[in-house]
Amino acid sequence: MCGIAGEIRFDQAEVDVEGLGRMVERMRPRGPDAGGVLVRGPVGLGHRRLKVIDTSERAEQPMADPDLGLNLVFNGCIYNYRELRQELEVLGHRFFSSGDTEVVLKAWKQWGAEALQRFEGMFAFAVHDRSDGSVTLVRDRLGIKPLYISRDTQRLRFASSLPALLAGGGVDQSIDPVALQQYLSFHAVVPAPRTILAGVRKLPPATLLRIAADGQTEQRTFWTVSFESDPELANAPREELVARVRDELAAAVRRRLVSDVPVGVLLSGGLDSSLVVGLLAEAGQHGLSTFSVGFPAAGGEQGDEFVWSRMVAKQFGTEHQEIVVDADRTLRDLDSTIDAMSEPMTSHDCVGFHVLSEEVAKRIKVVQSGQGADELFAGYFWYPPLLEASHGQHTAAVEDYLAVFRDRSQEEYAATVMPGLVESGRDHARQLVEEHFAMPGAPRPIDKALRIDLTTMLVDDPVKRVDNMTMAHGLEARVPFLDHRLVELAARIPAEHKVGGGGKGILKDAARGLLSDELIDRPKGYFPVPVLKHLQGPFLERVRAVVTDPASRARGIFREDRIDELLAEPERHLTPLKGSKLWQTALLLDWLQRHGIRGAQA
Repeated sequence: MCGIAGEIRFDQAEVDVEGLGRMVERMRPRGPDAGGVLVRGPVGLGHRRLKVIDTSERAEQPMADPDLGLNLVFNGCIYNYRELRQELEVLGHRFFSSGDTEVVLKAWKQWGAEALQRFEGMFAFAVHDRSDGSVTLVRDRLGIKPLYISRDTQRLRFASSLPALLAGGGVDQSIDPVALQQYLSFHAVVPAPRTILAGVRKLPPATLLRIAADGQTEQRTFWTVSFESDPELANAPREELVARVRDELAAAVRRRLVSDVPVGVLLSGGLDSSLVVGLLAEAGQHGLSTFSVGFPAAGGEQGDEFVWSRMVAKQFGTEHQEIVVDADRTLRDLDSTIDAMSEPMTSHDCVGFHVLSEEVAKRIKVVQSGQGADELFAGYFWYPPLLEASHGQHTAAVEDYLAVFRDRSQEEYAATVMPGLVESGRDHARQLVEEHFAMPGAPRPIDKALRIDLTTMLVDDPVKRVDNMTMAHGLEARVPFLDHRLVELAARIPAEHKVGGGGKGILKDAARGLLSDELIDRPKGYFPVPVLKHLQGPFLERVRAVVTDPASRARGIFREDRIDELLAEPERHLTPLKGSKLWQTALLLDWLQRHGIRGAQA
């Protein structure tokens, strides 16, 4: 796990080595163990390294292979790299290191883009082919690893974080009006390729972007997932489906044990992370380190689920650590949490993941986490109504989804932001959902909702959140529920098997016999941070200071009368998913301020 960066010149000028160096240095927390820069003509590559596989200097990056004529920077982990290495050795390749980075390099030489079909894991990388001067950027199937891009007529830059691009300089910092509406509509989700800034884009998941030496680009998608019901699975006995889900998840968990350092688990006490712990124990892992985080109660809302995580830790004999984050530390750590965000993220549990990662990183470098199970196996409350929705009625399906998922209507959005950020008659949030729901491969409303949540909303909320917060402390997080083989299986299973049982029905059945029924059947829990939902006392005052700061008002993003309404009754203005609209507003302004972004209107 690492941070990558690069610059590609189209104007015959030299690479801005100082700018590239600033980009690399900004990502030091992602890779605290080593770093380097390689410049070859019009292409510069930079890297920060977290030593997880092949901790020797032989695996340092940027990695160059003069015989192959390739240079590479790579972020992520290829879990089947040993099998691929054996295959490549039979084909005549010789290796100077023992890790997965060199396997990516030689696999690219051997198979080109077809190598992507062979990779099992999470990855974002850039490969420079010196034979034709091209650079190819790639992002993994589910967007687990990030890759941001800025471009003008002279050059293209890329990095693992948006702030790294800002550190390089020369980025258009104006607000993207389309992204702003998405941010305020989908609890901070801004789907690829957009970001909140007009001058920065991100490579979509499962995408390859080839940049020729003259700057011409070619982009294509190398993987898609179908939610068409598989007749074989539709007619299979439920017991067979349950067994297949459990077997595939167990294989995904085992694959993510590949490491030259210990692997732990972030254990919330919910079904998903508890199942990961149980399957690791079943696979023979002993002395497993597990970690949980909790907060004080507020507004009558409990702030931890320690009773459940303790139950799982006791059952499987893990070395368990609880981190309790009191209100003072929550308030104190908000600044560093926002600093760690590549994009503004309003989820209350960002600070929880940030503090948890800081403590976990003191003990180990790699953890597994349960993100993705709710989207994959229909764990959220809005899925059952969509199962009942009329088949084939596209408009009705869009309406049903927006009714439960959207934070603000078009009318409220227009009344919240300055007039220059509203395009008359253009509802970009609705348009996003309409476009996704119109794509083939997901026939029913429930299938359409599961697909957009898995491939879009998940990528730019929970997945991004985990990457940003863990990597801020040099901690690698692996997500077995986003194993592409498991994803392909779950997508083809009829939704009825997933929605049943109060959500995640088939996954709950897969857990029976391994976890207690009491844990499996308990009401769904969340990762709560009550003090950020119920803004009171010093938290409310902090938010007030942000939104009324002259610099915030000068950005010209939000209407002052709307800010005053939110401040007057913060607990009255909640989204359908019970998020604070005041917190959403303040978080964006705070993020812009902390990252030195002017945020002027486009």
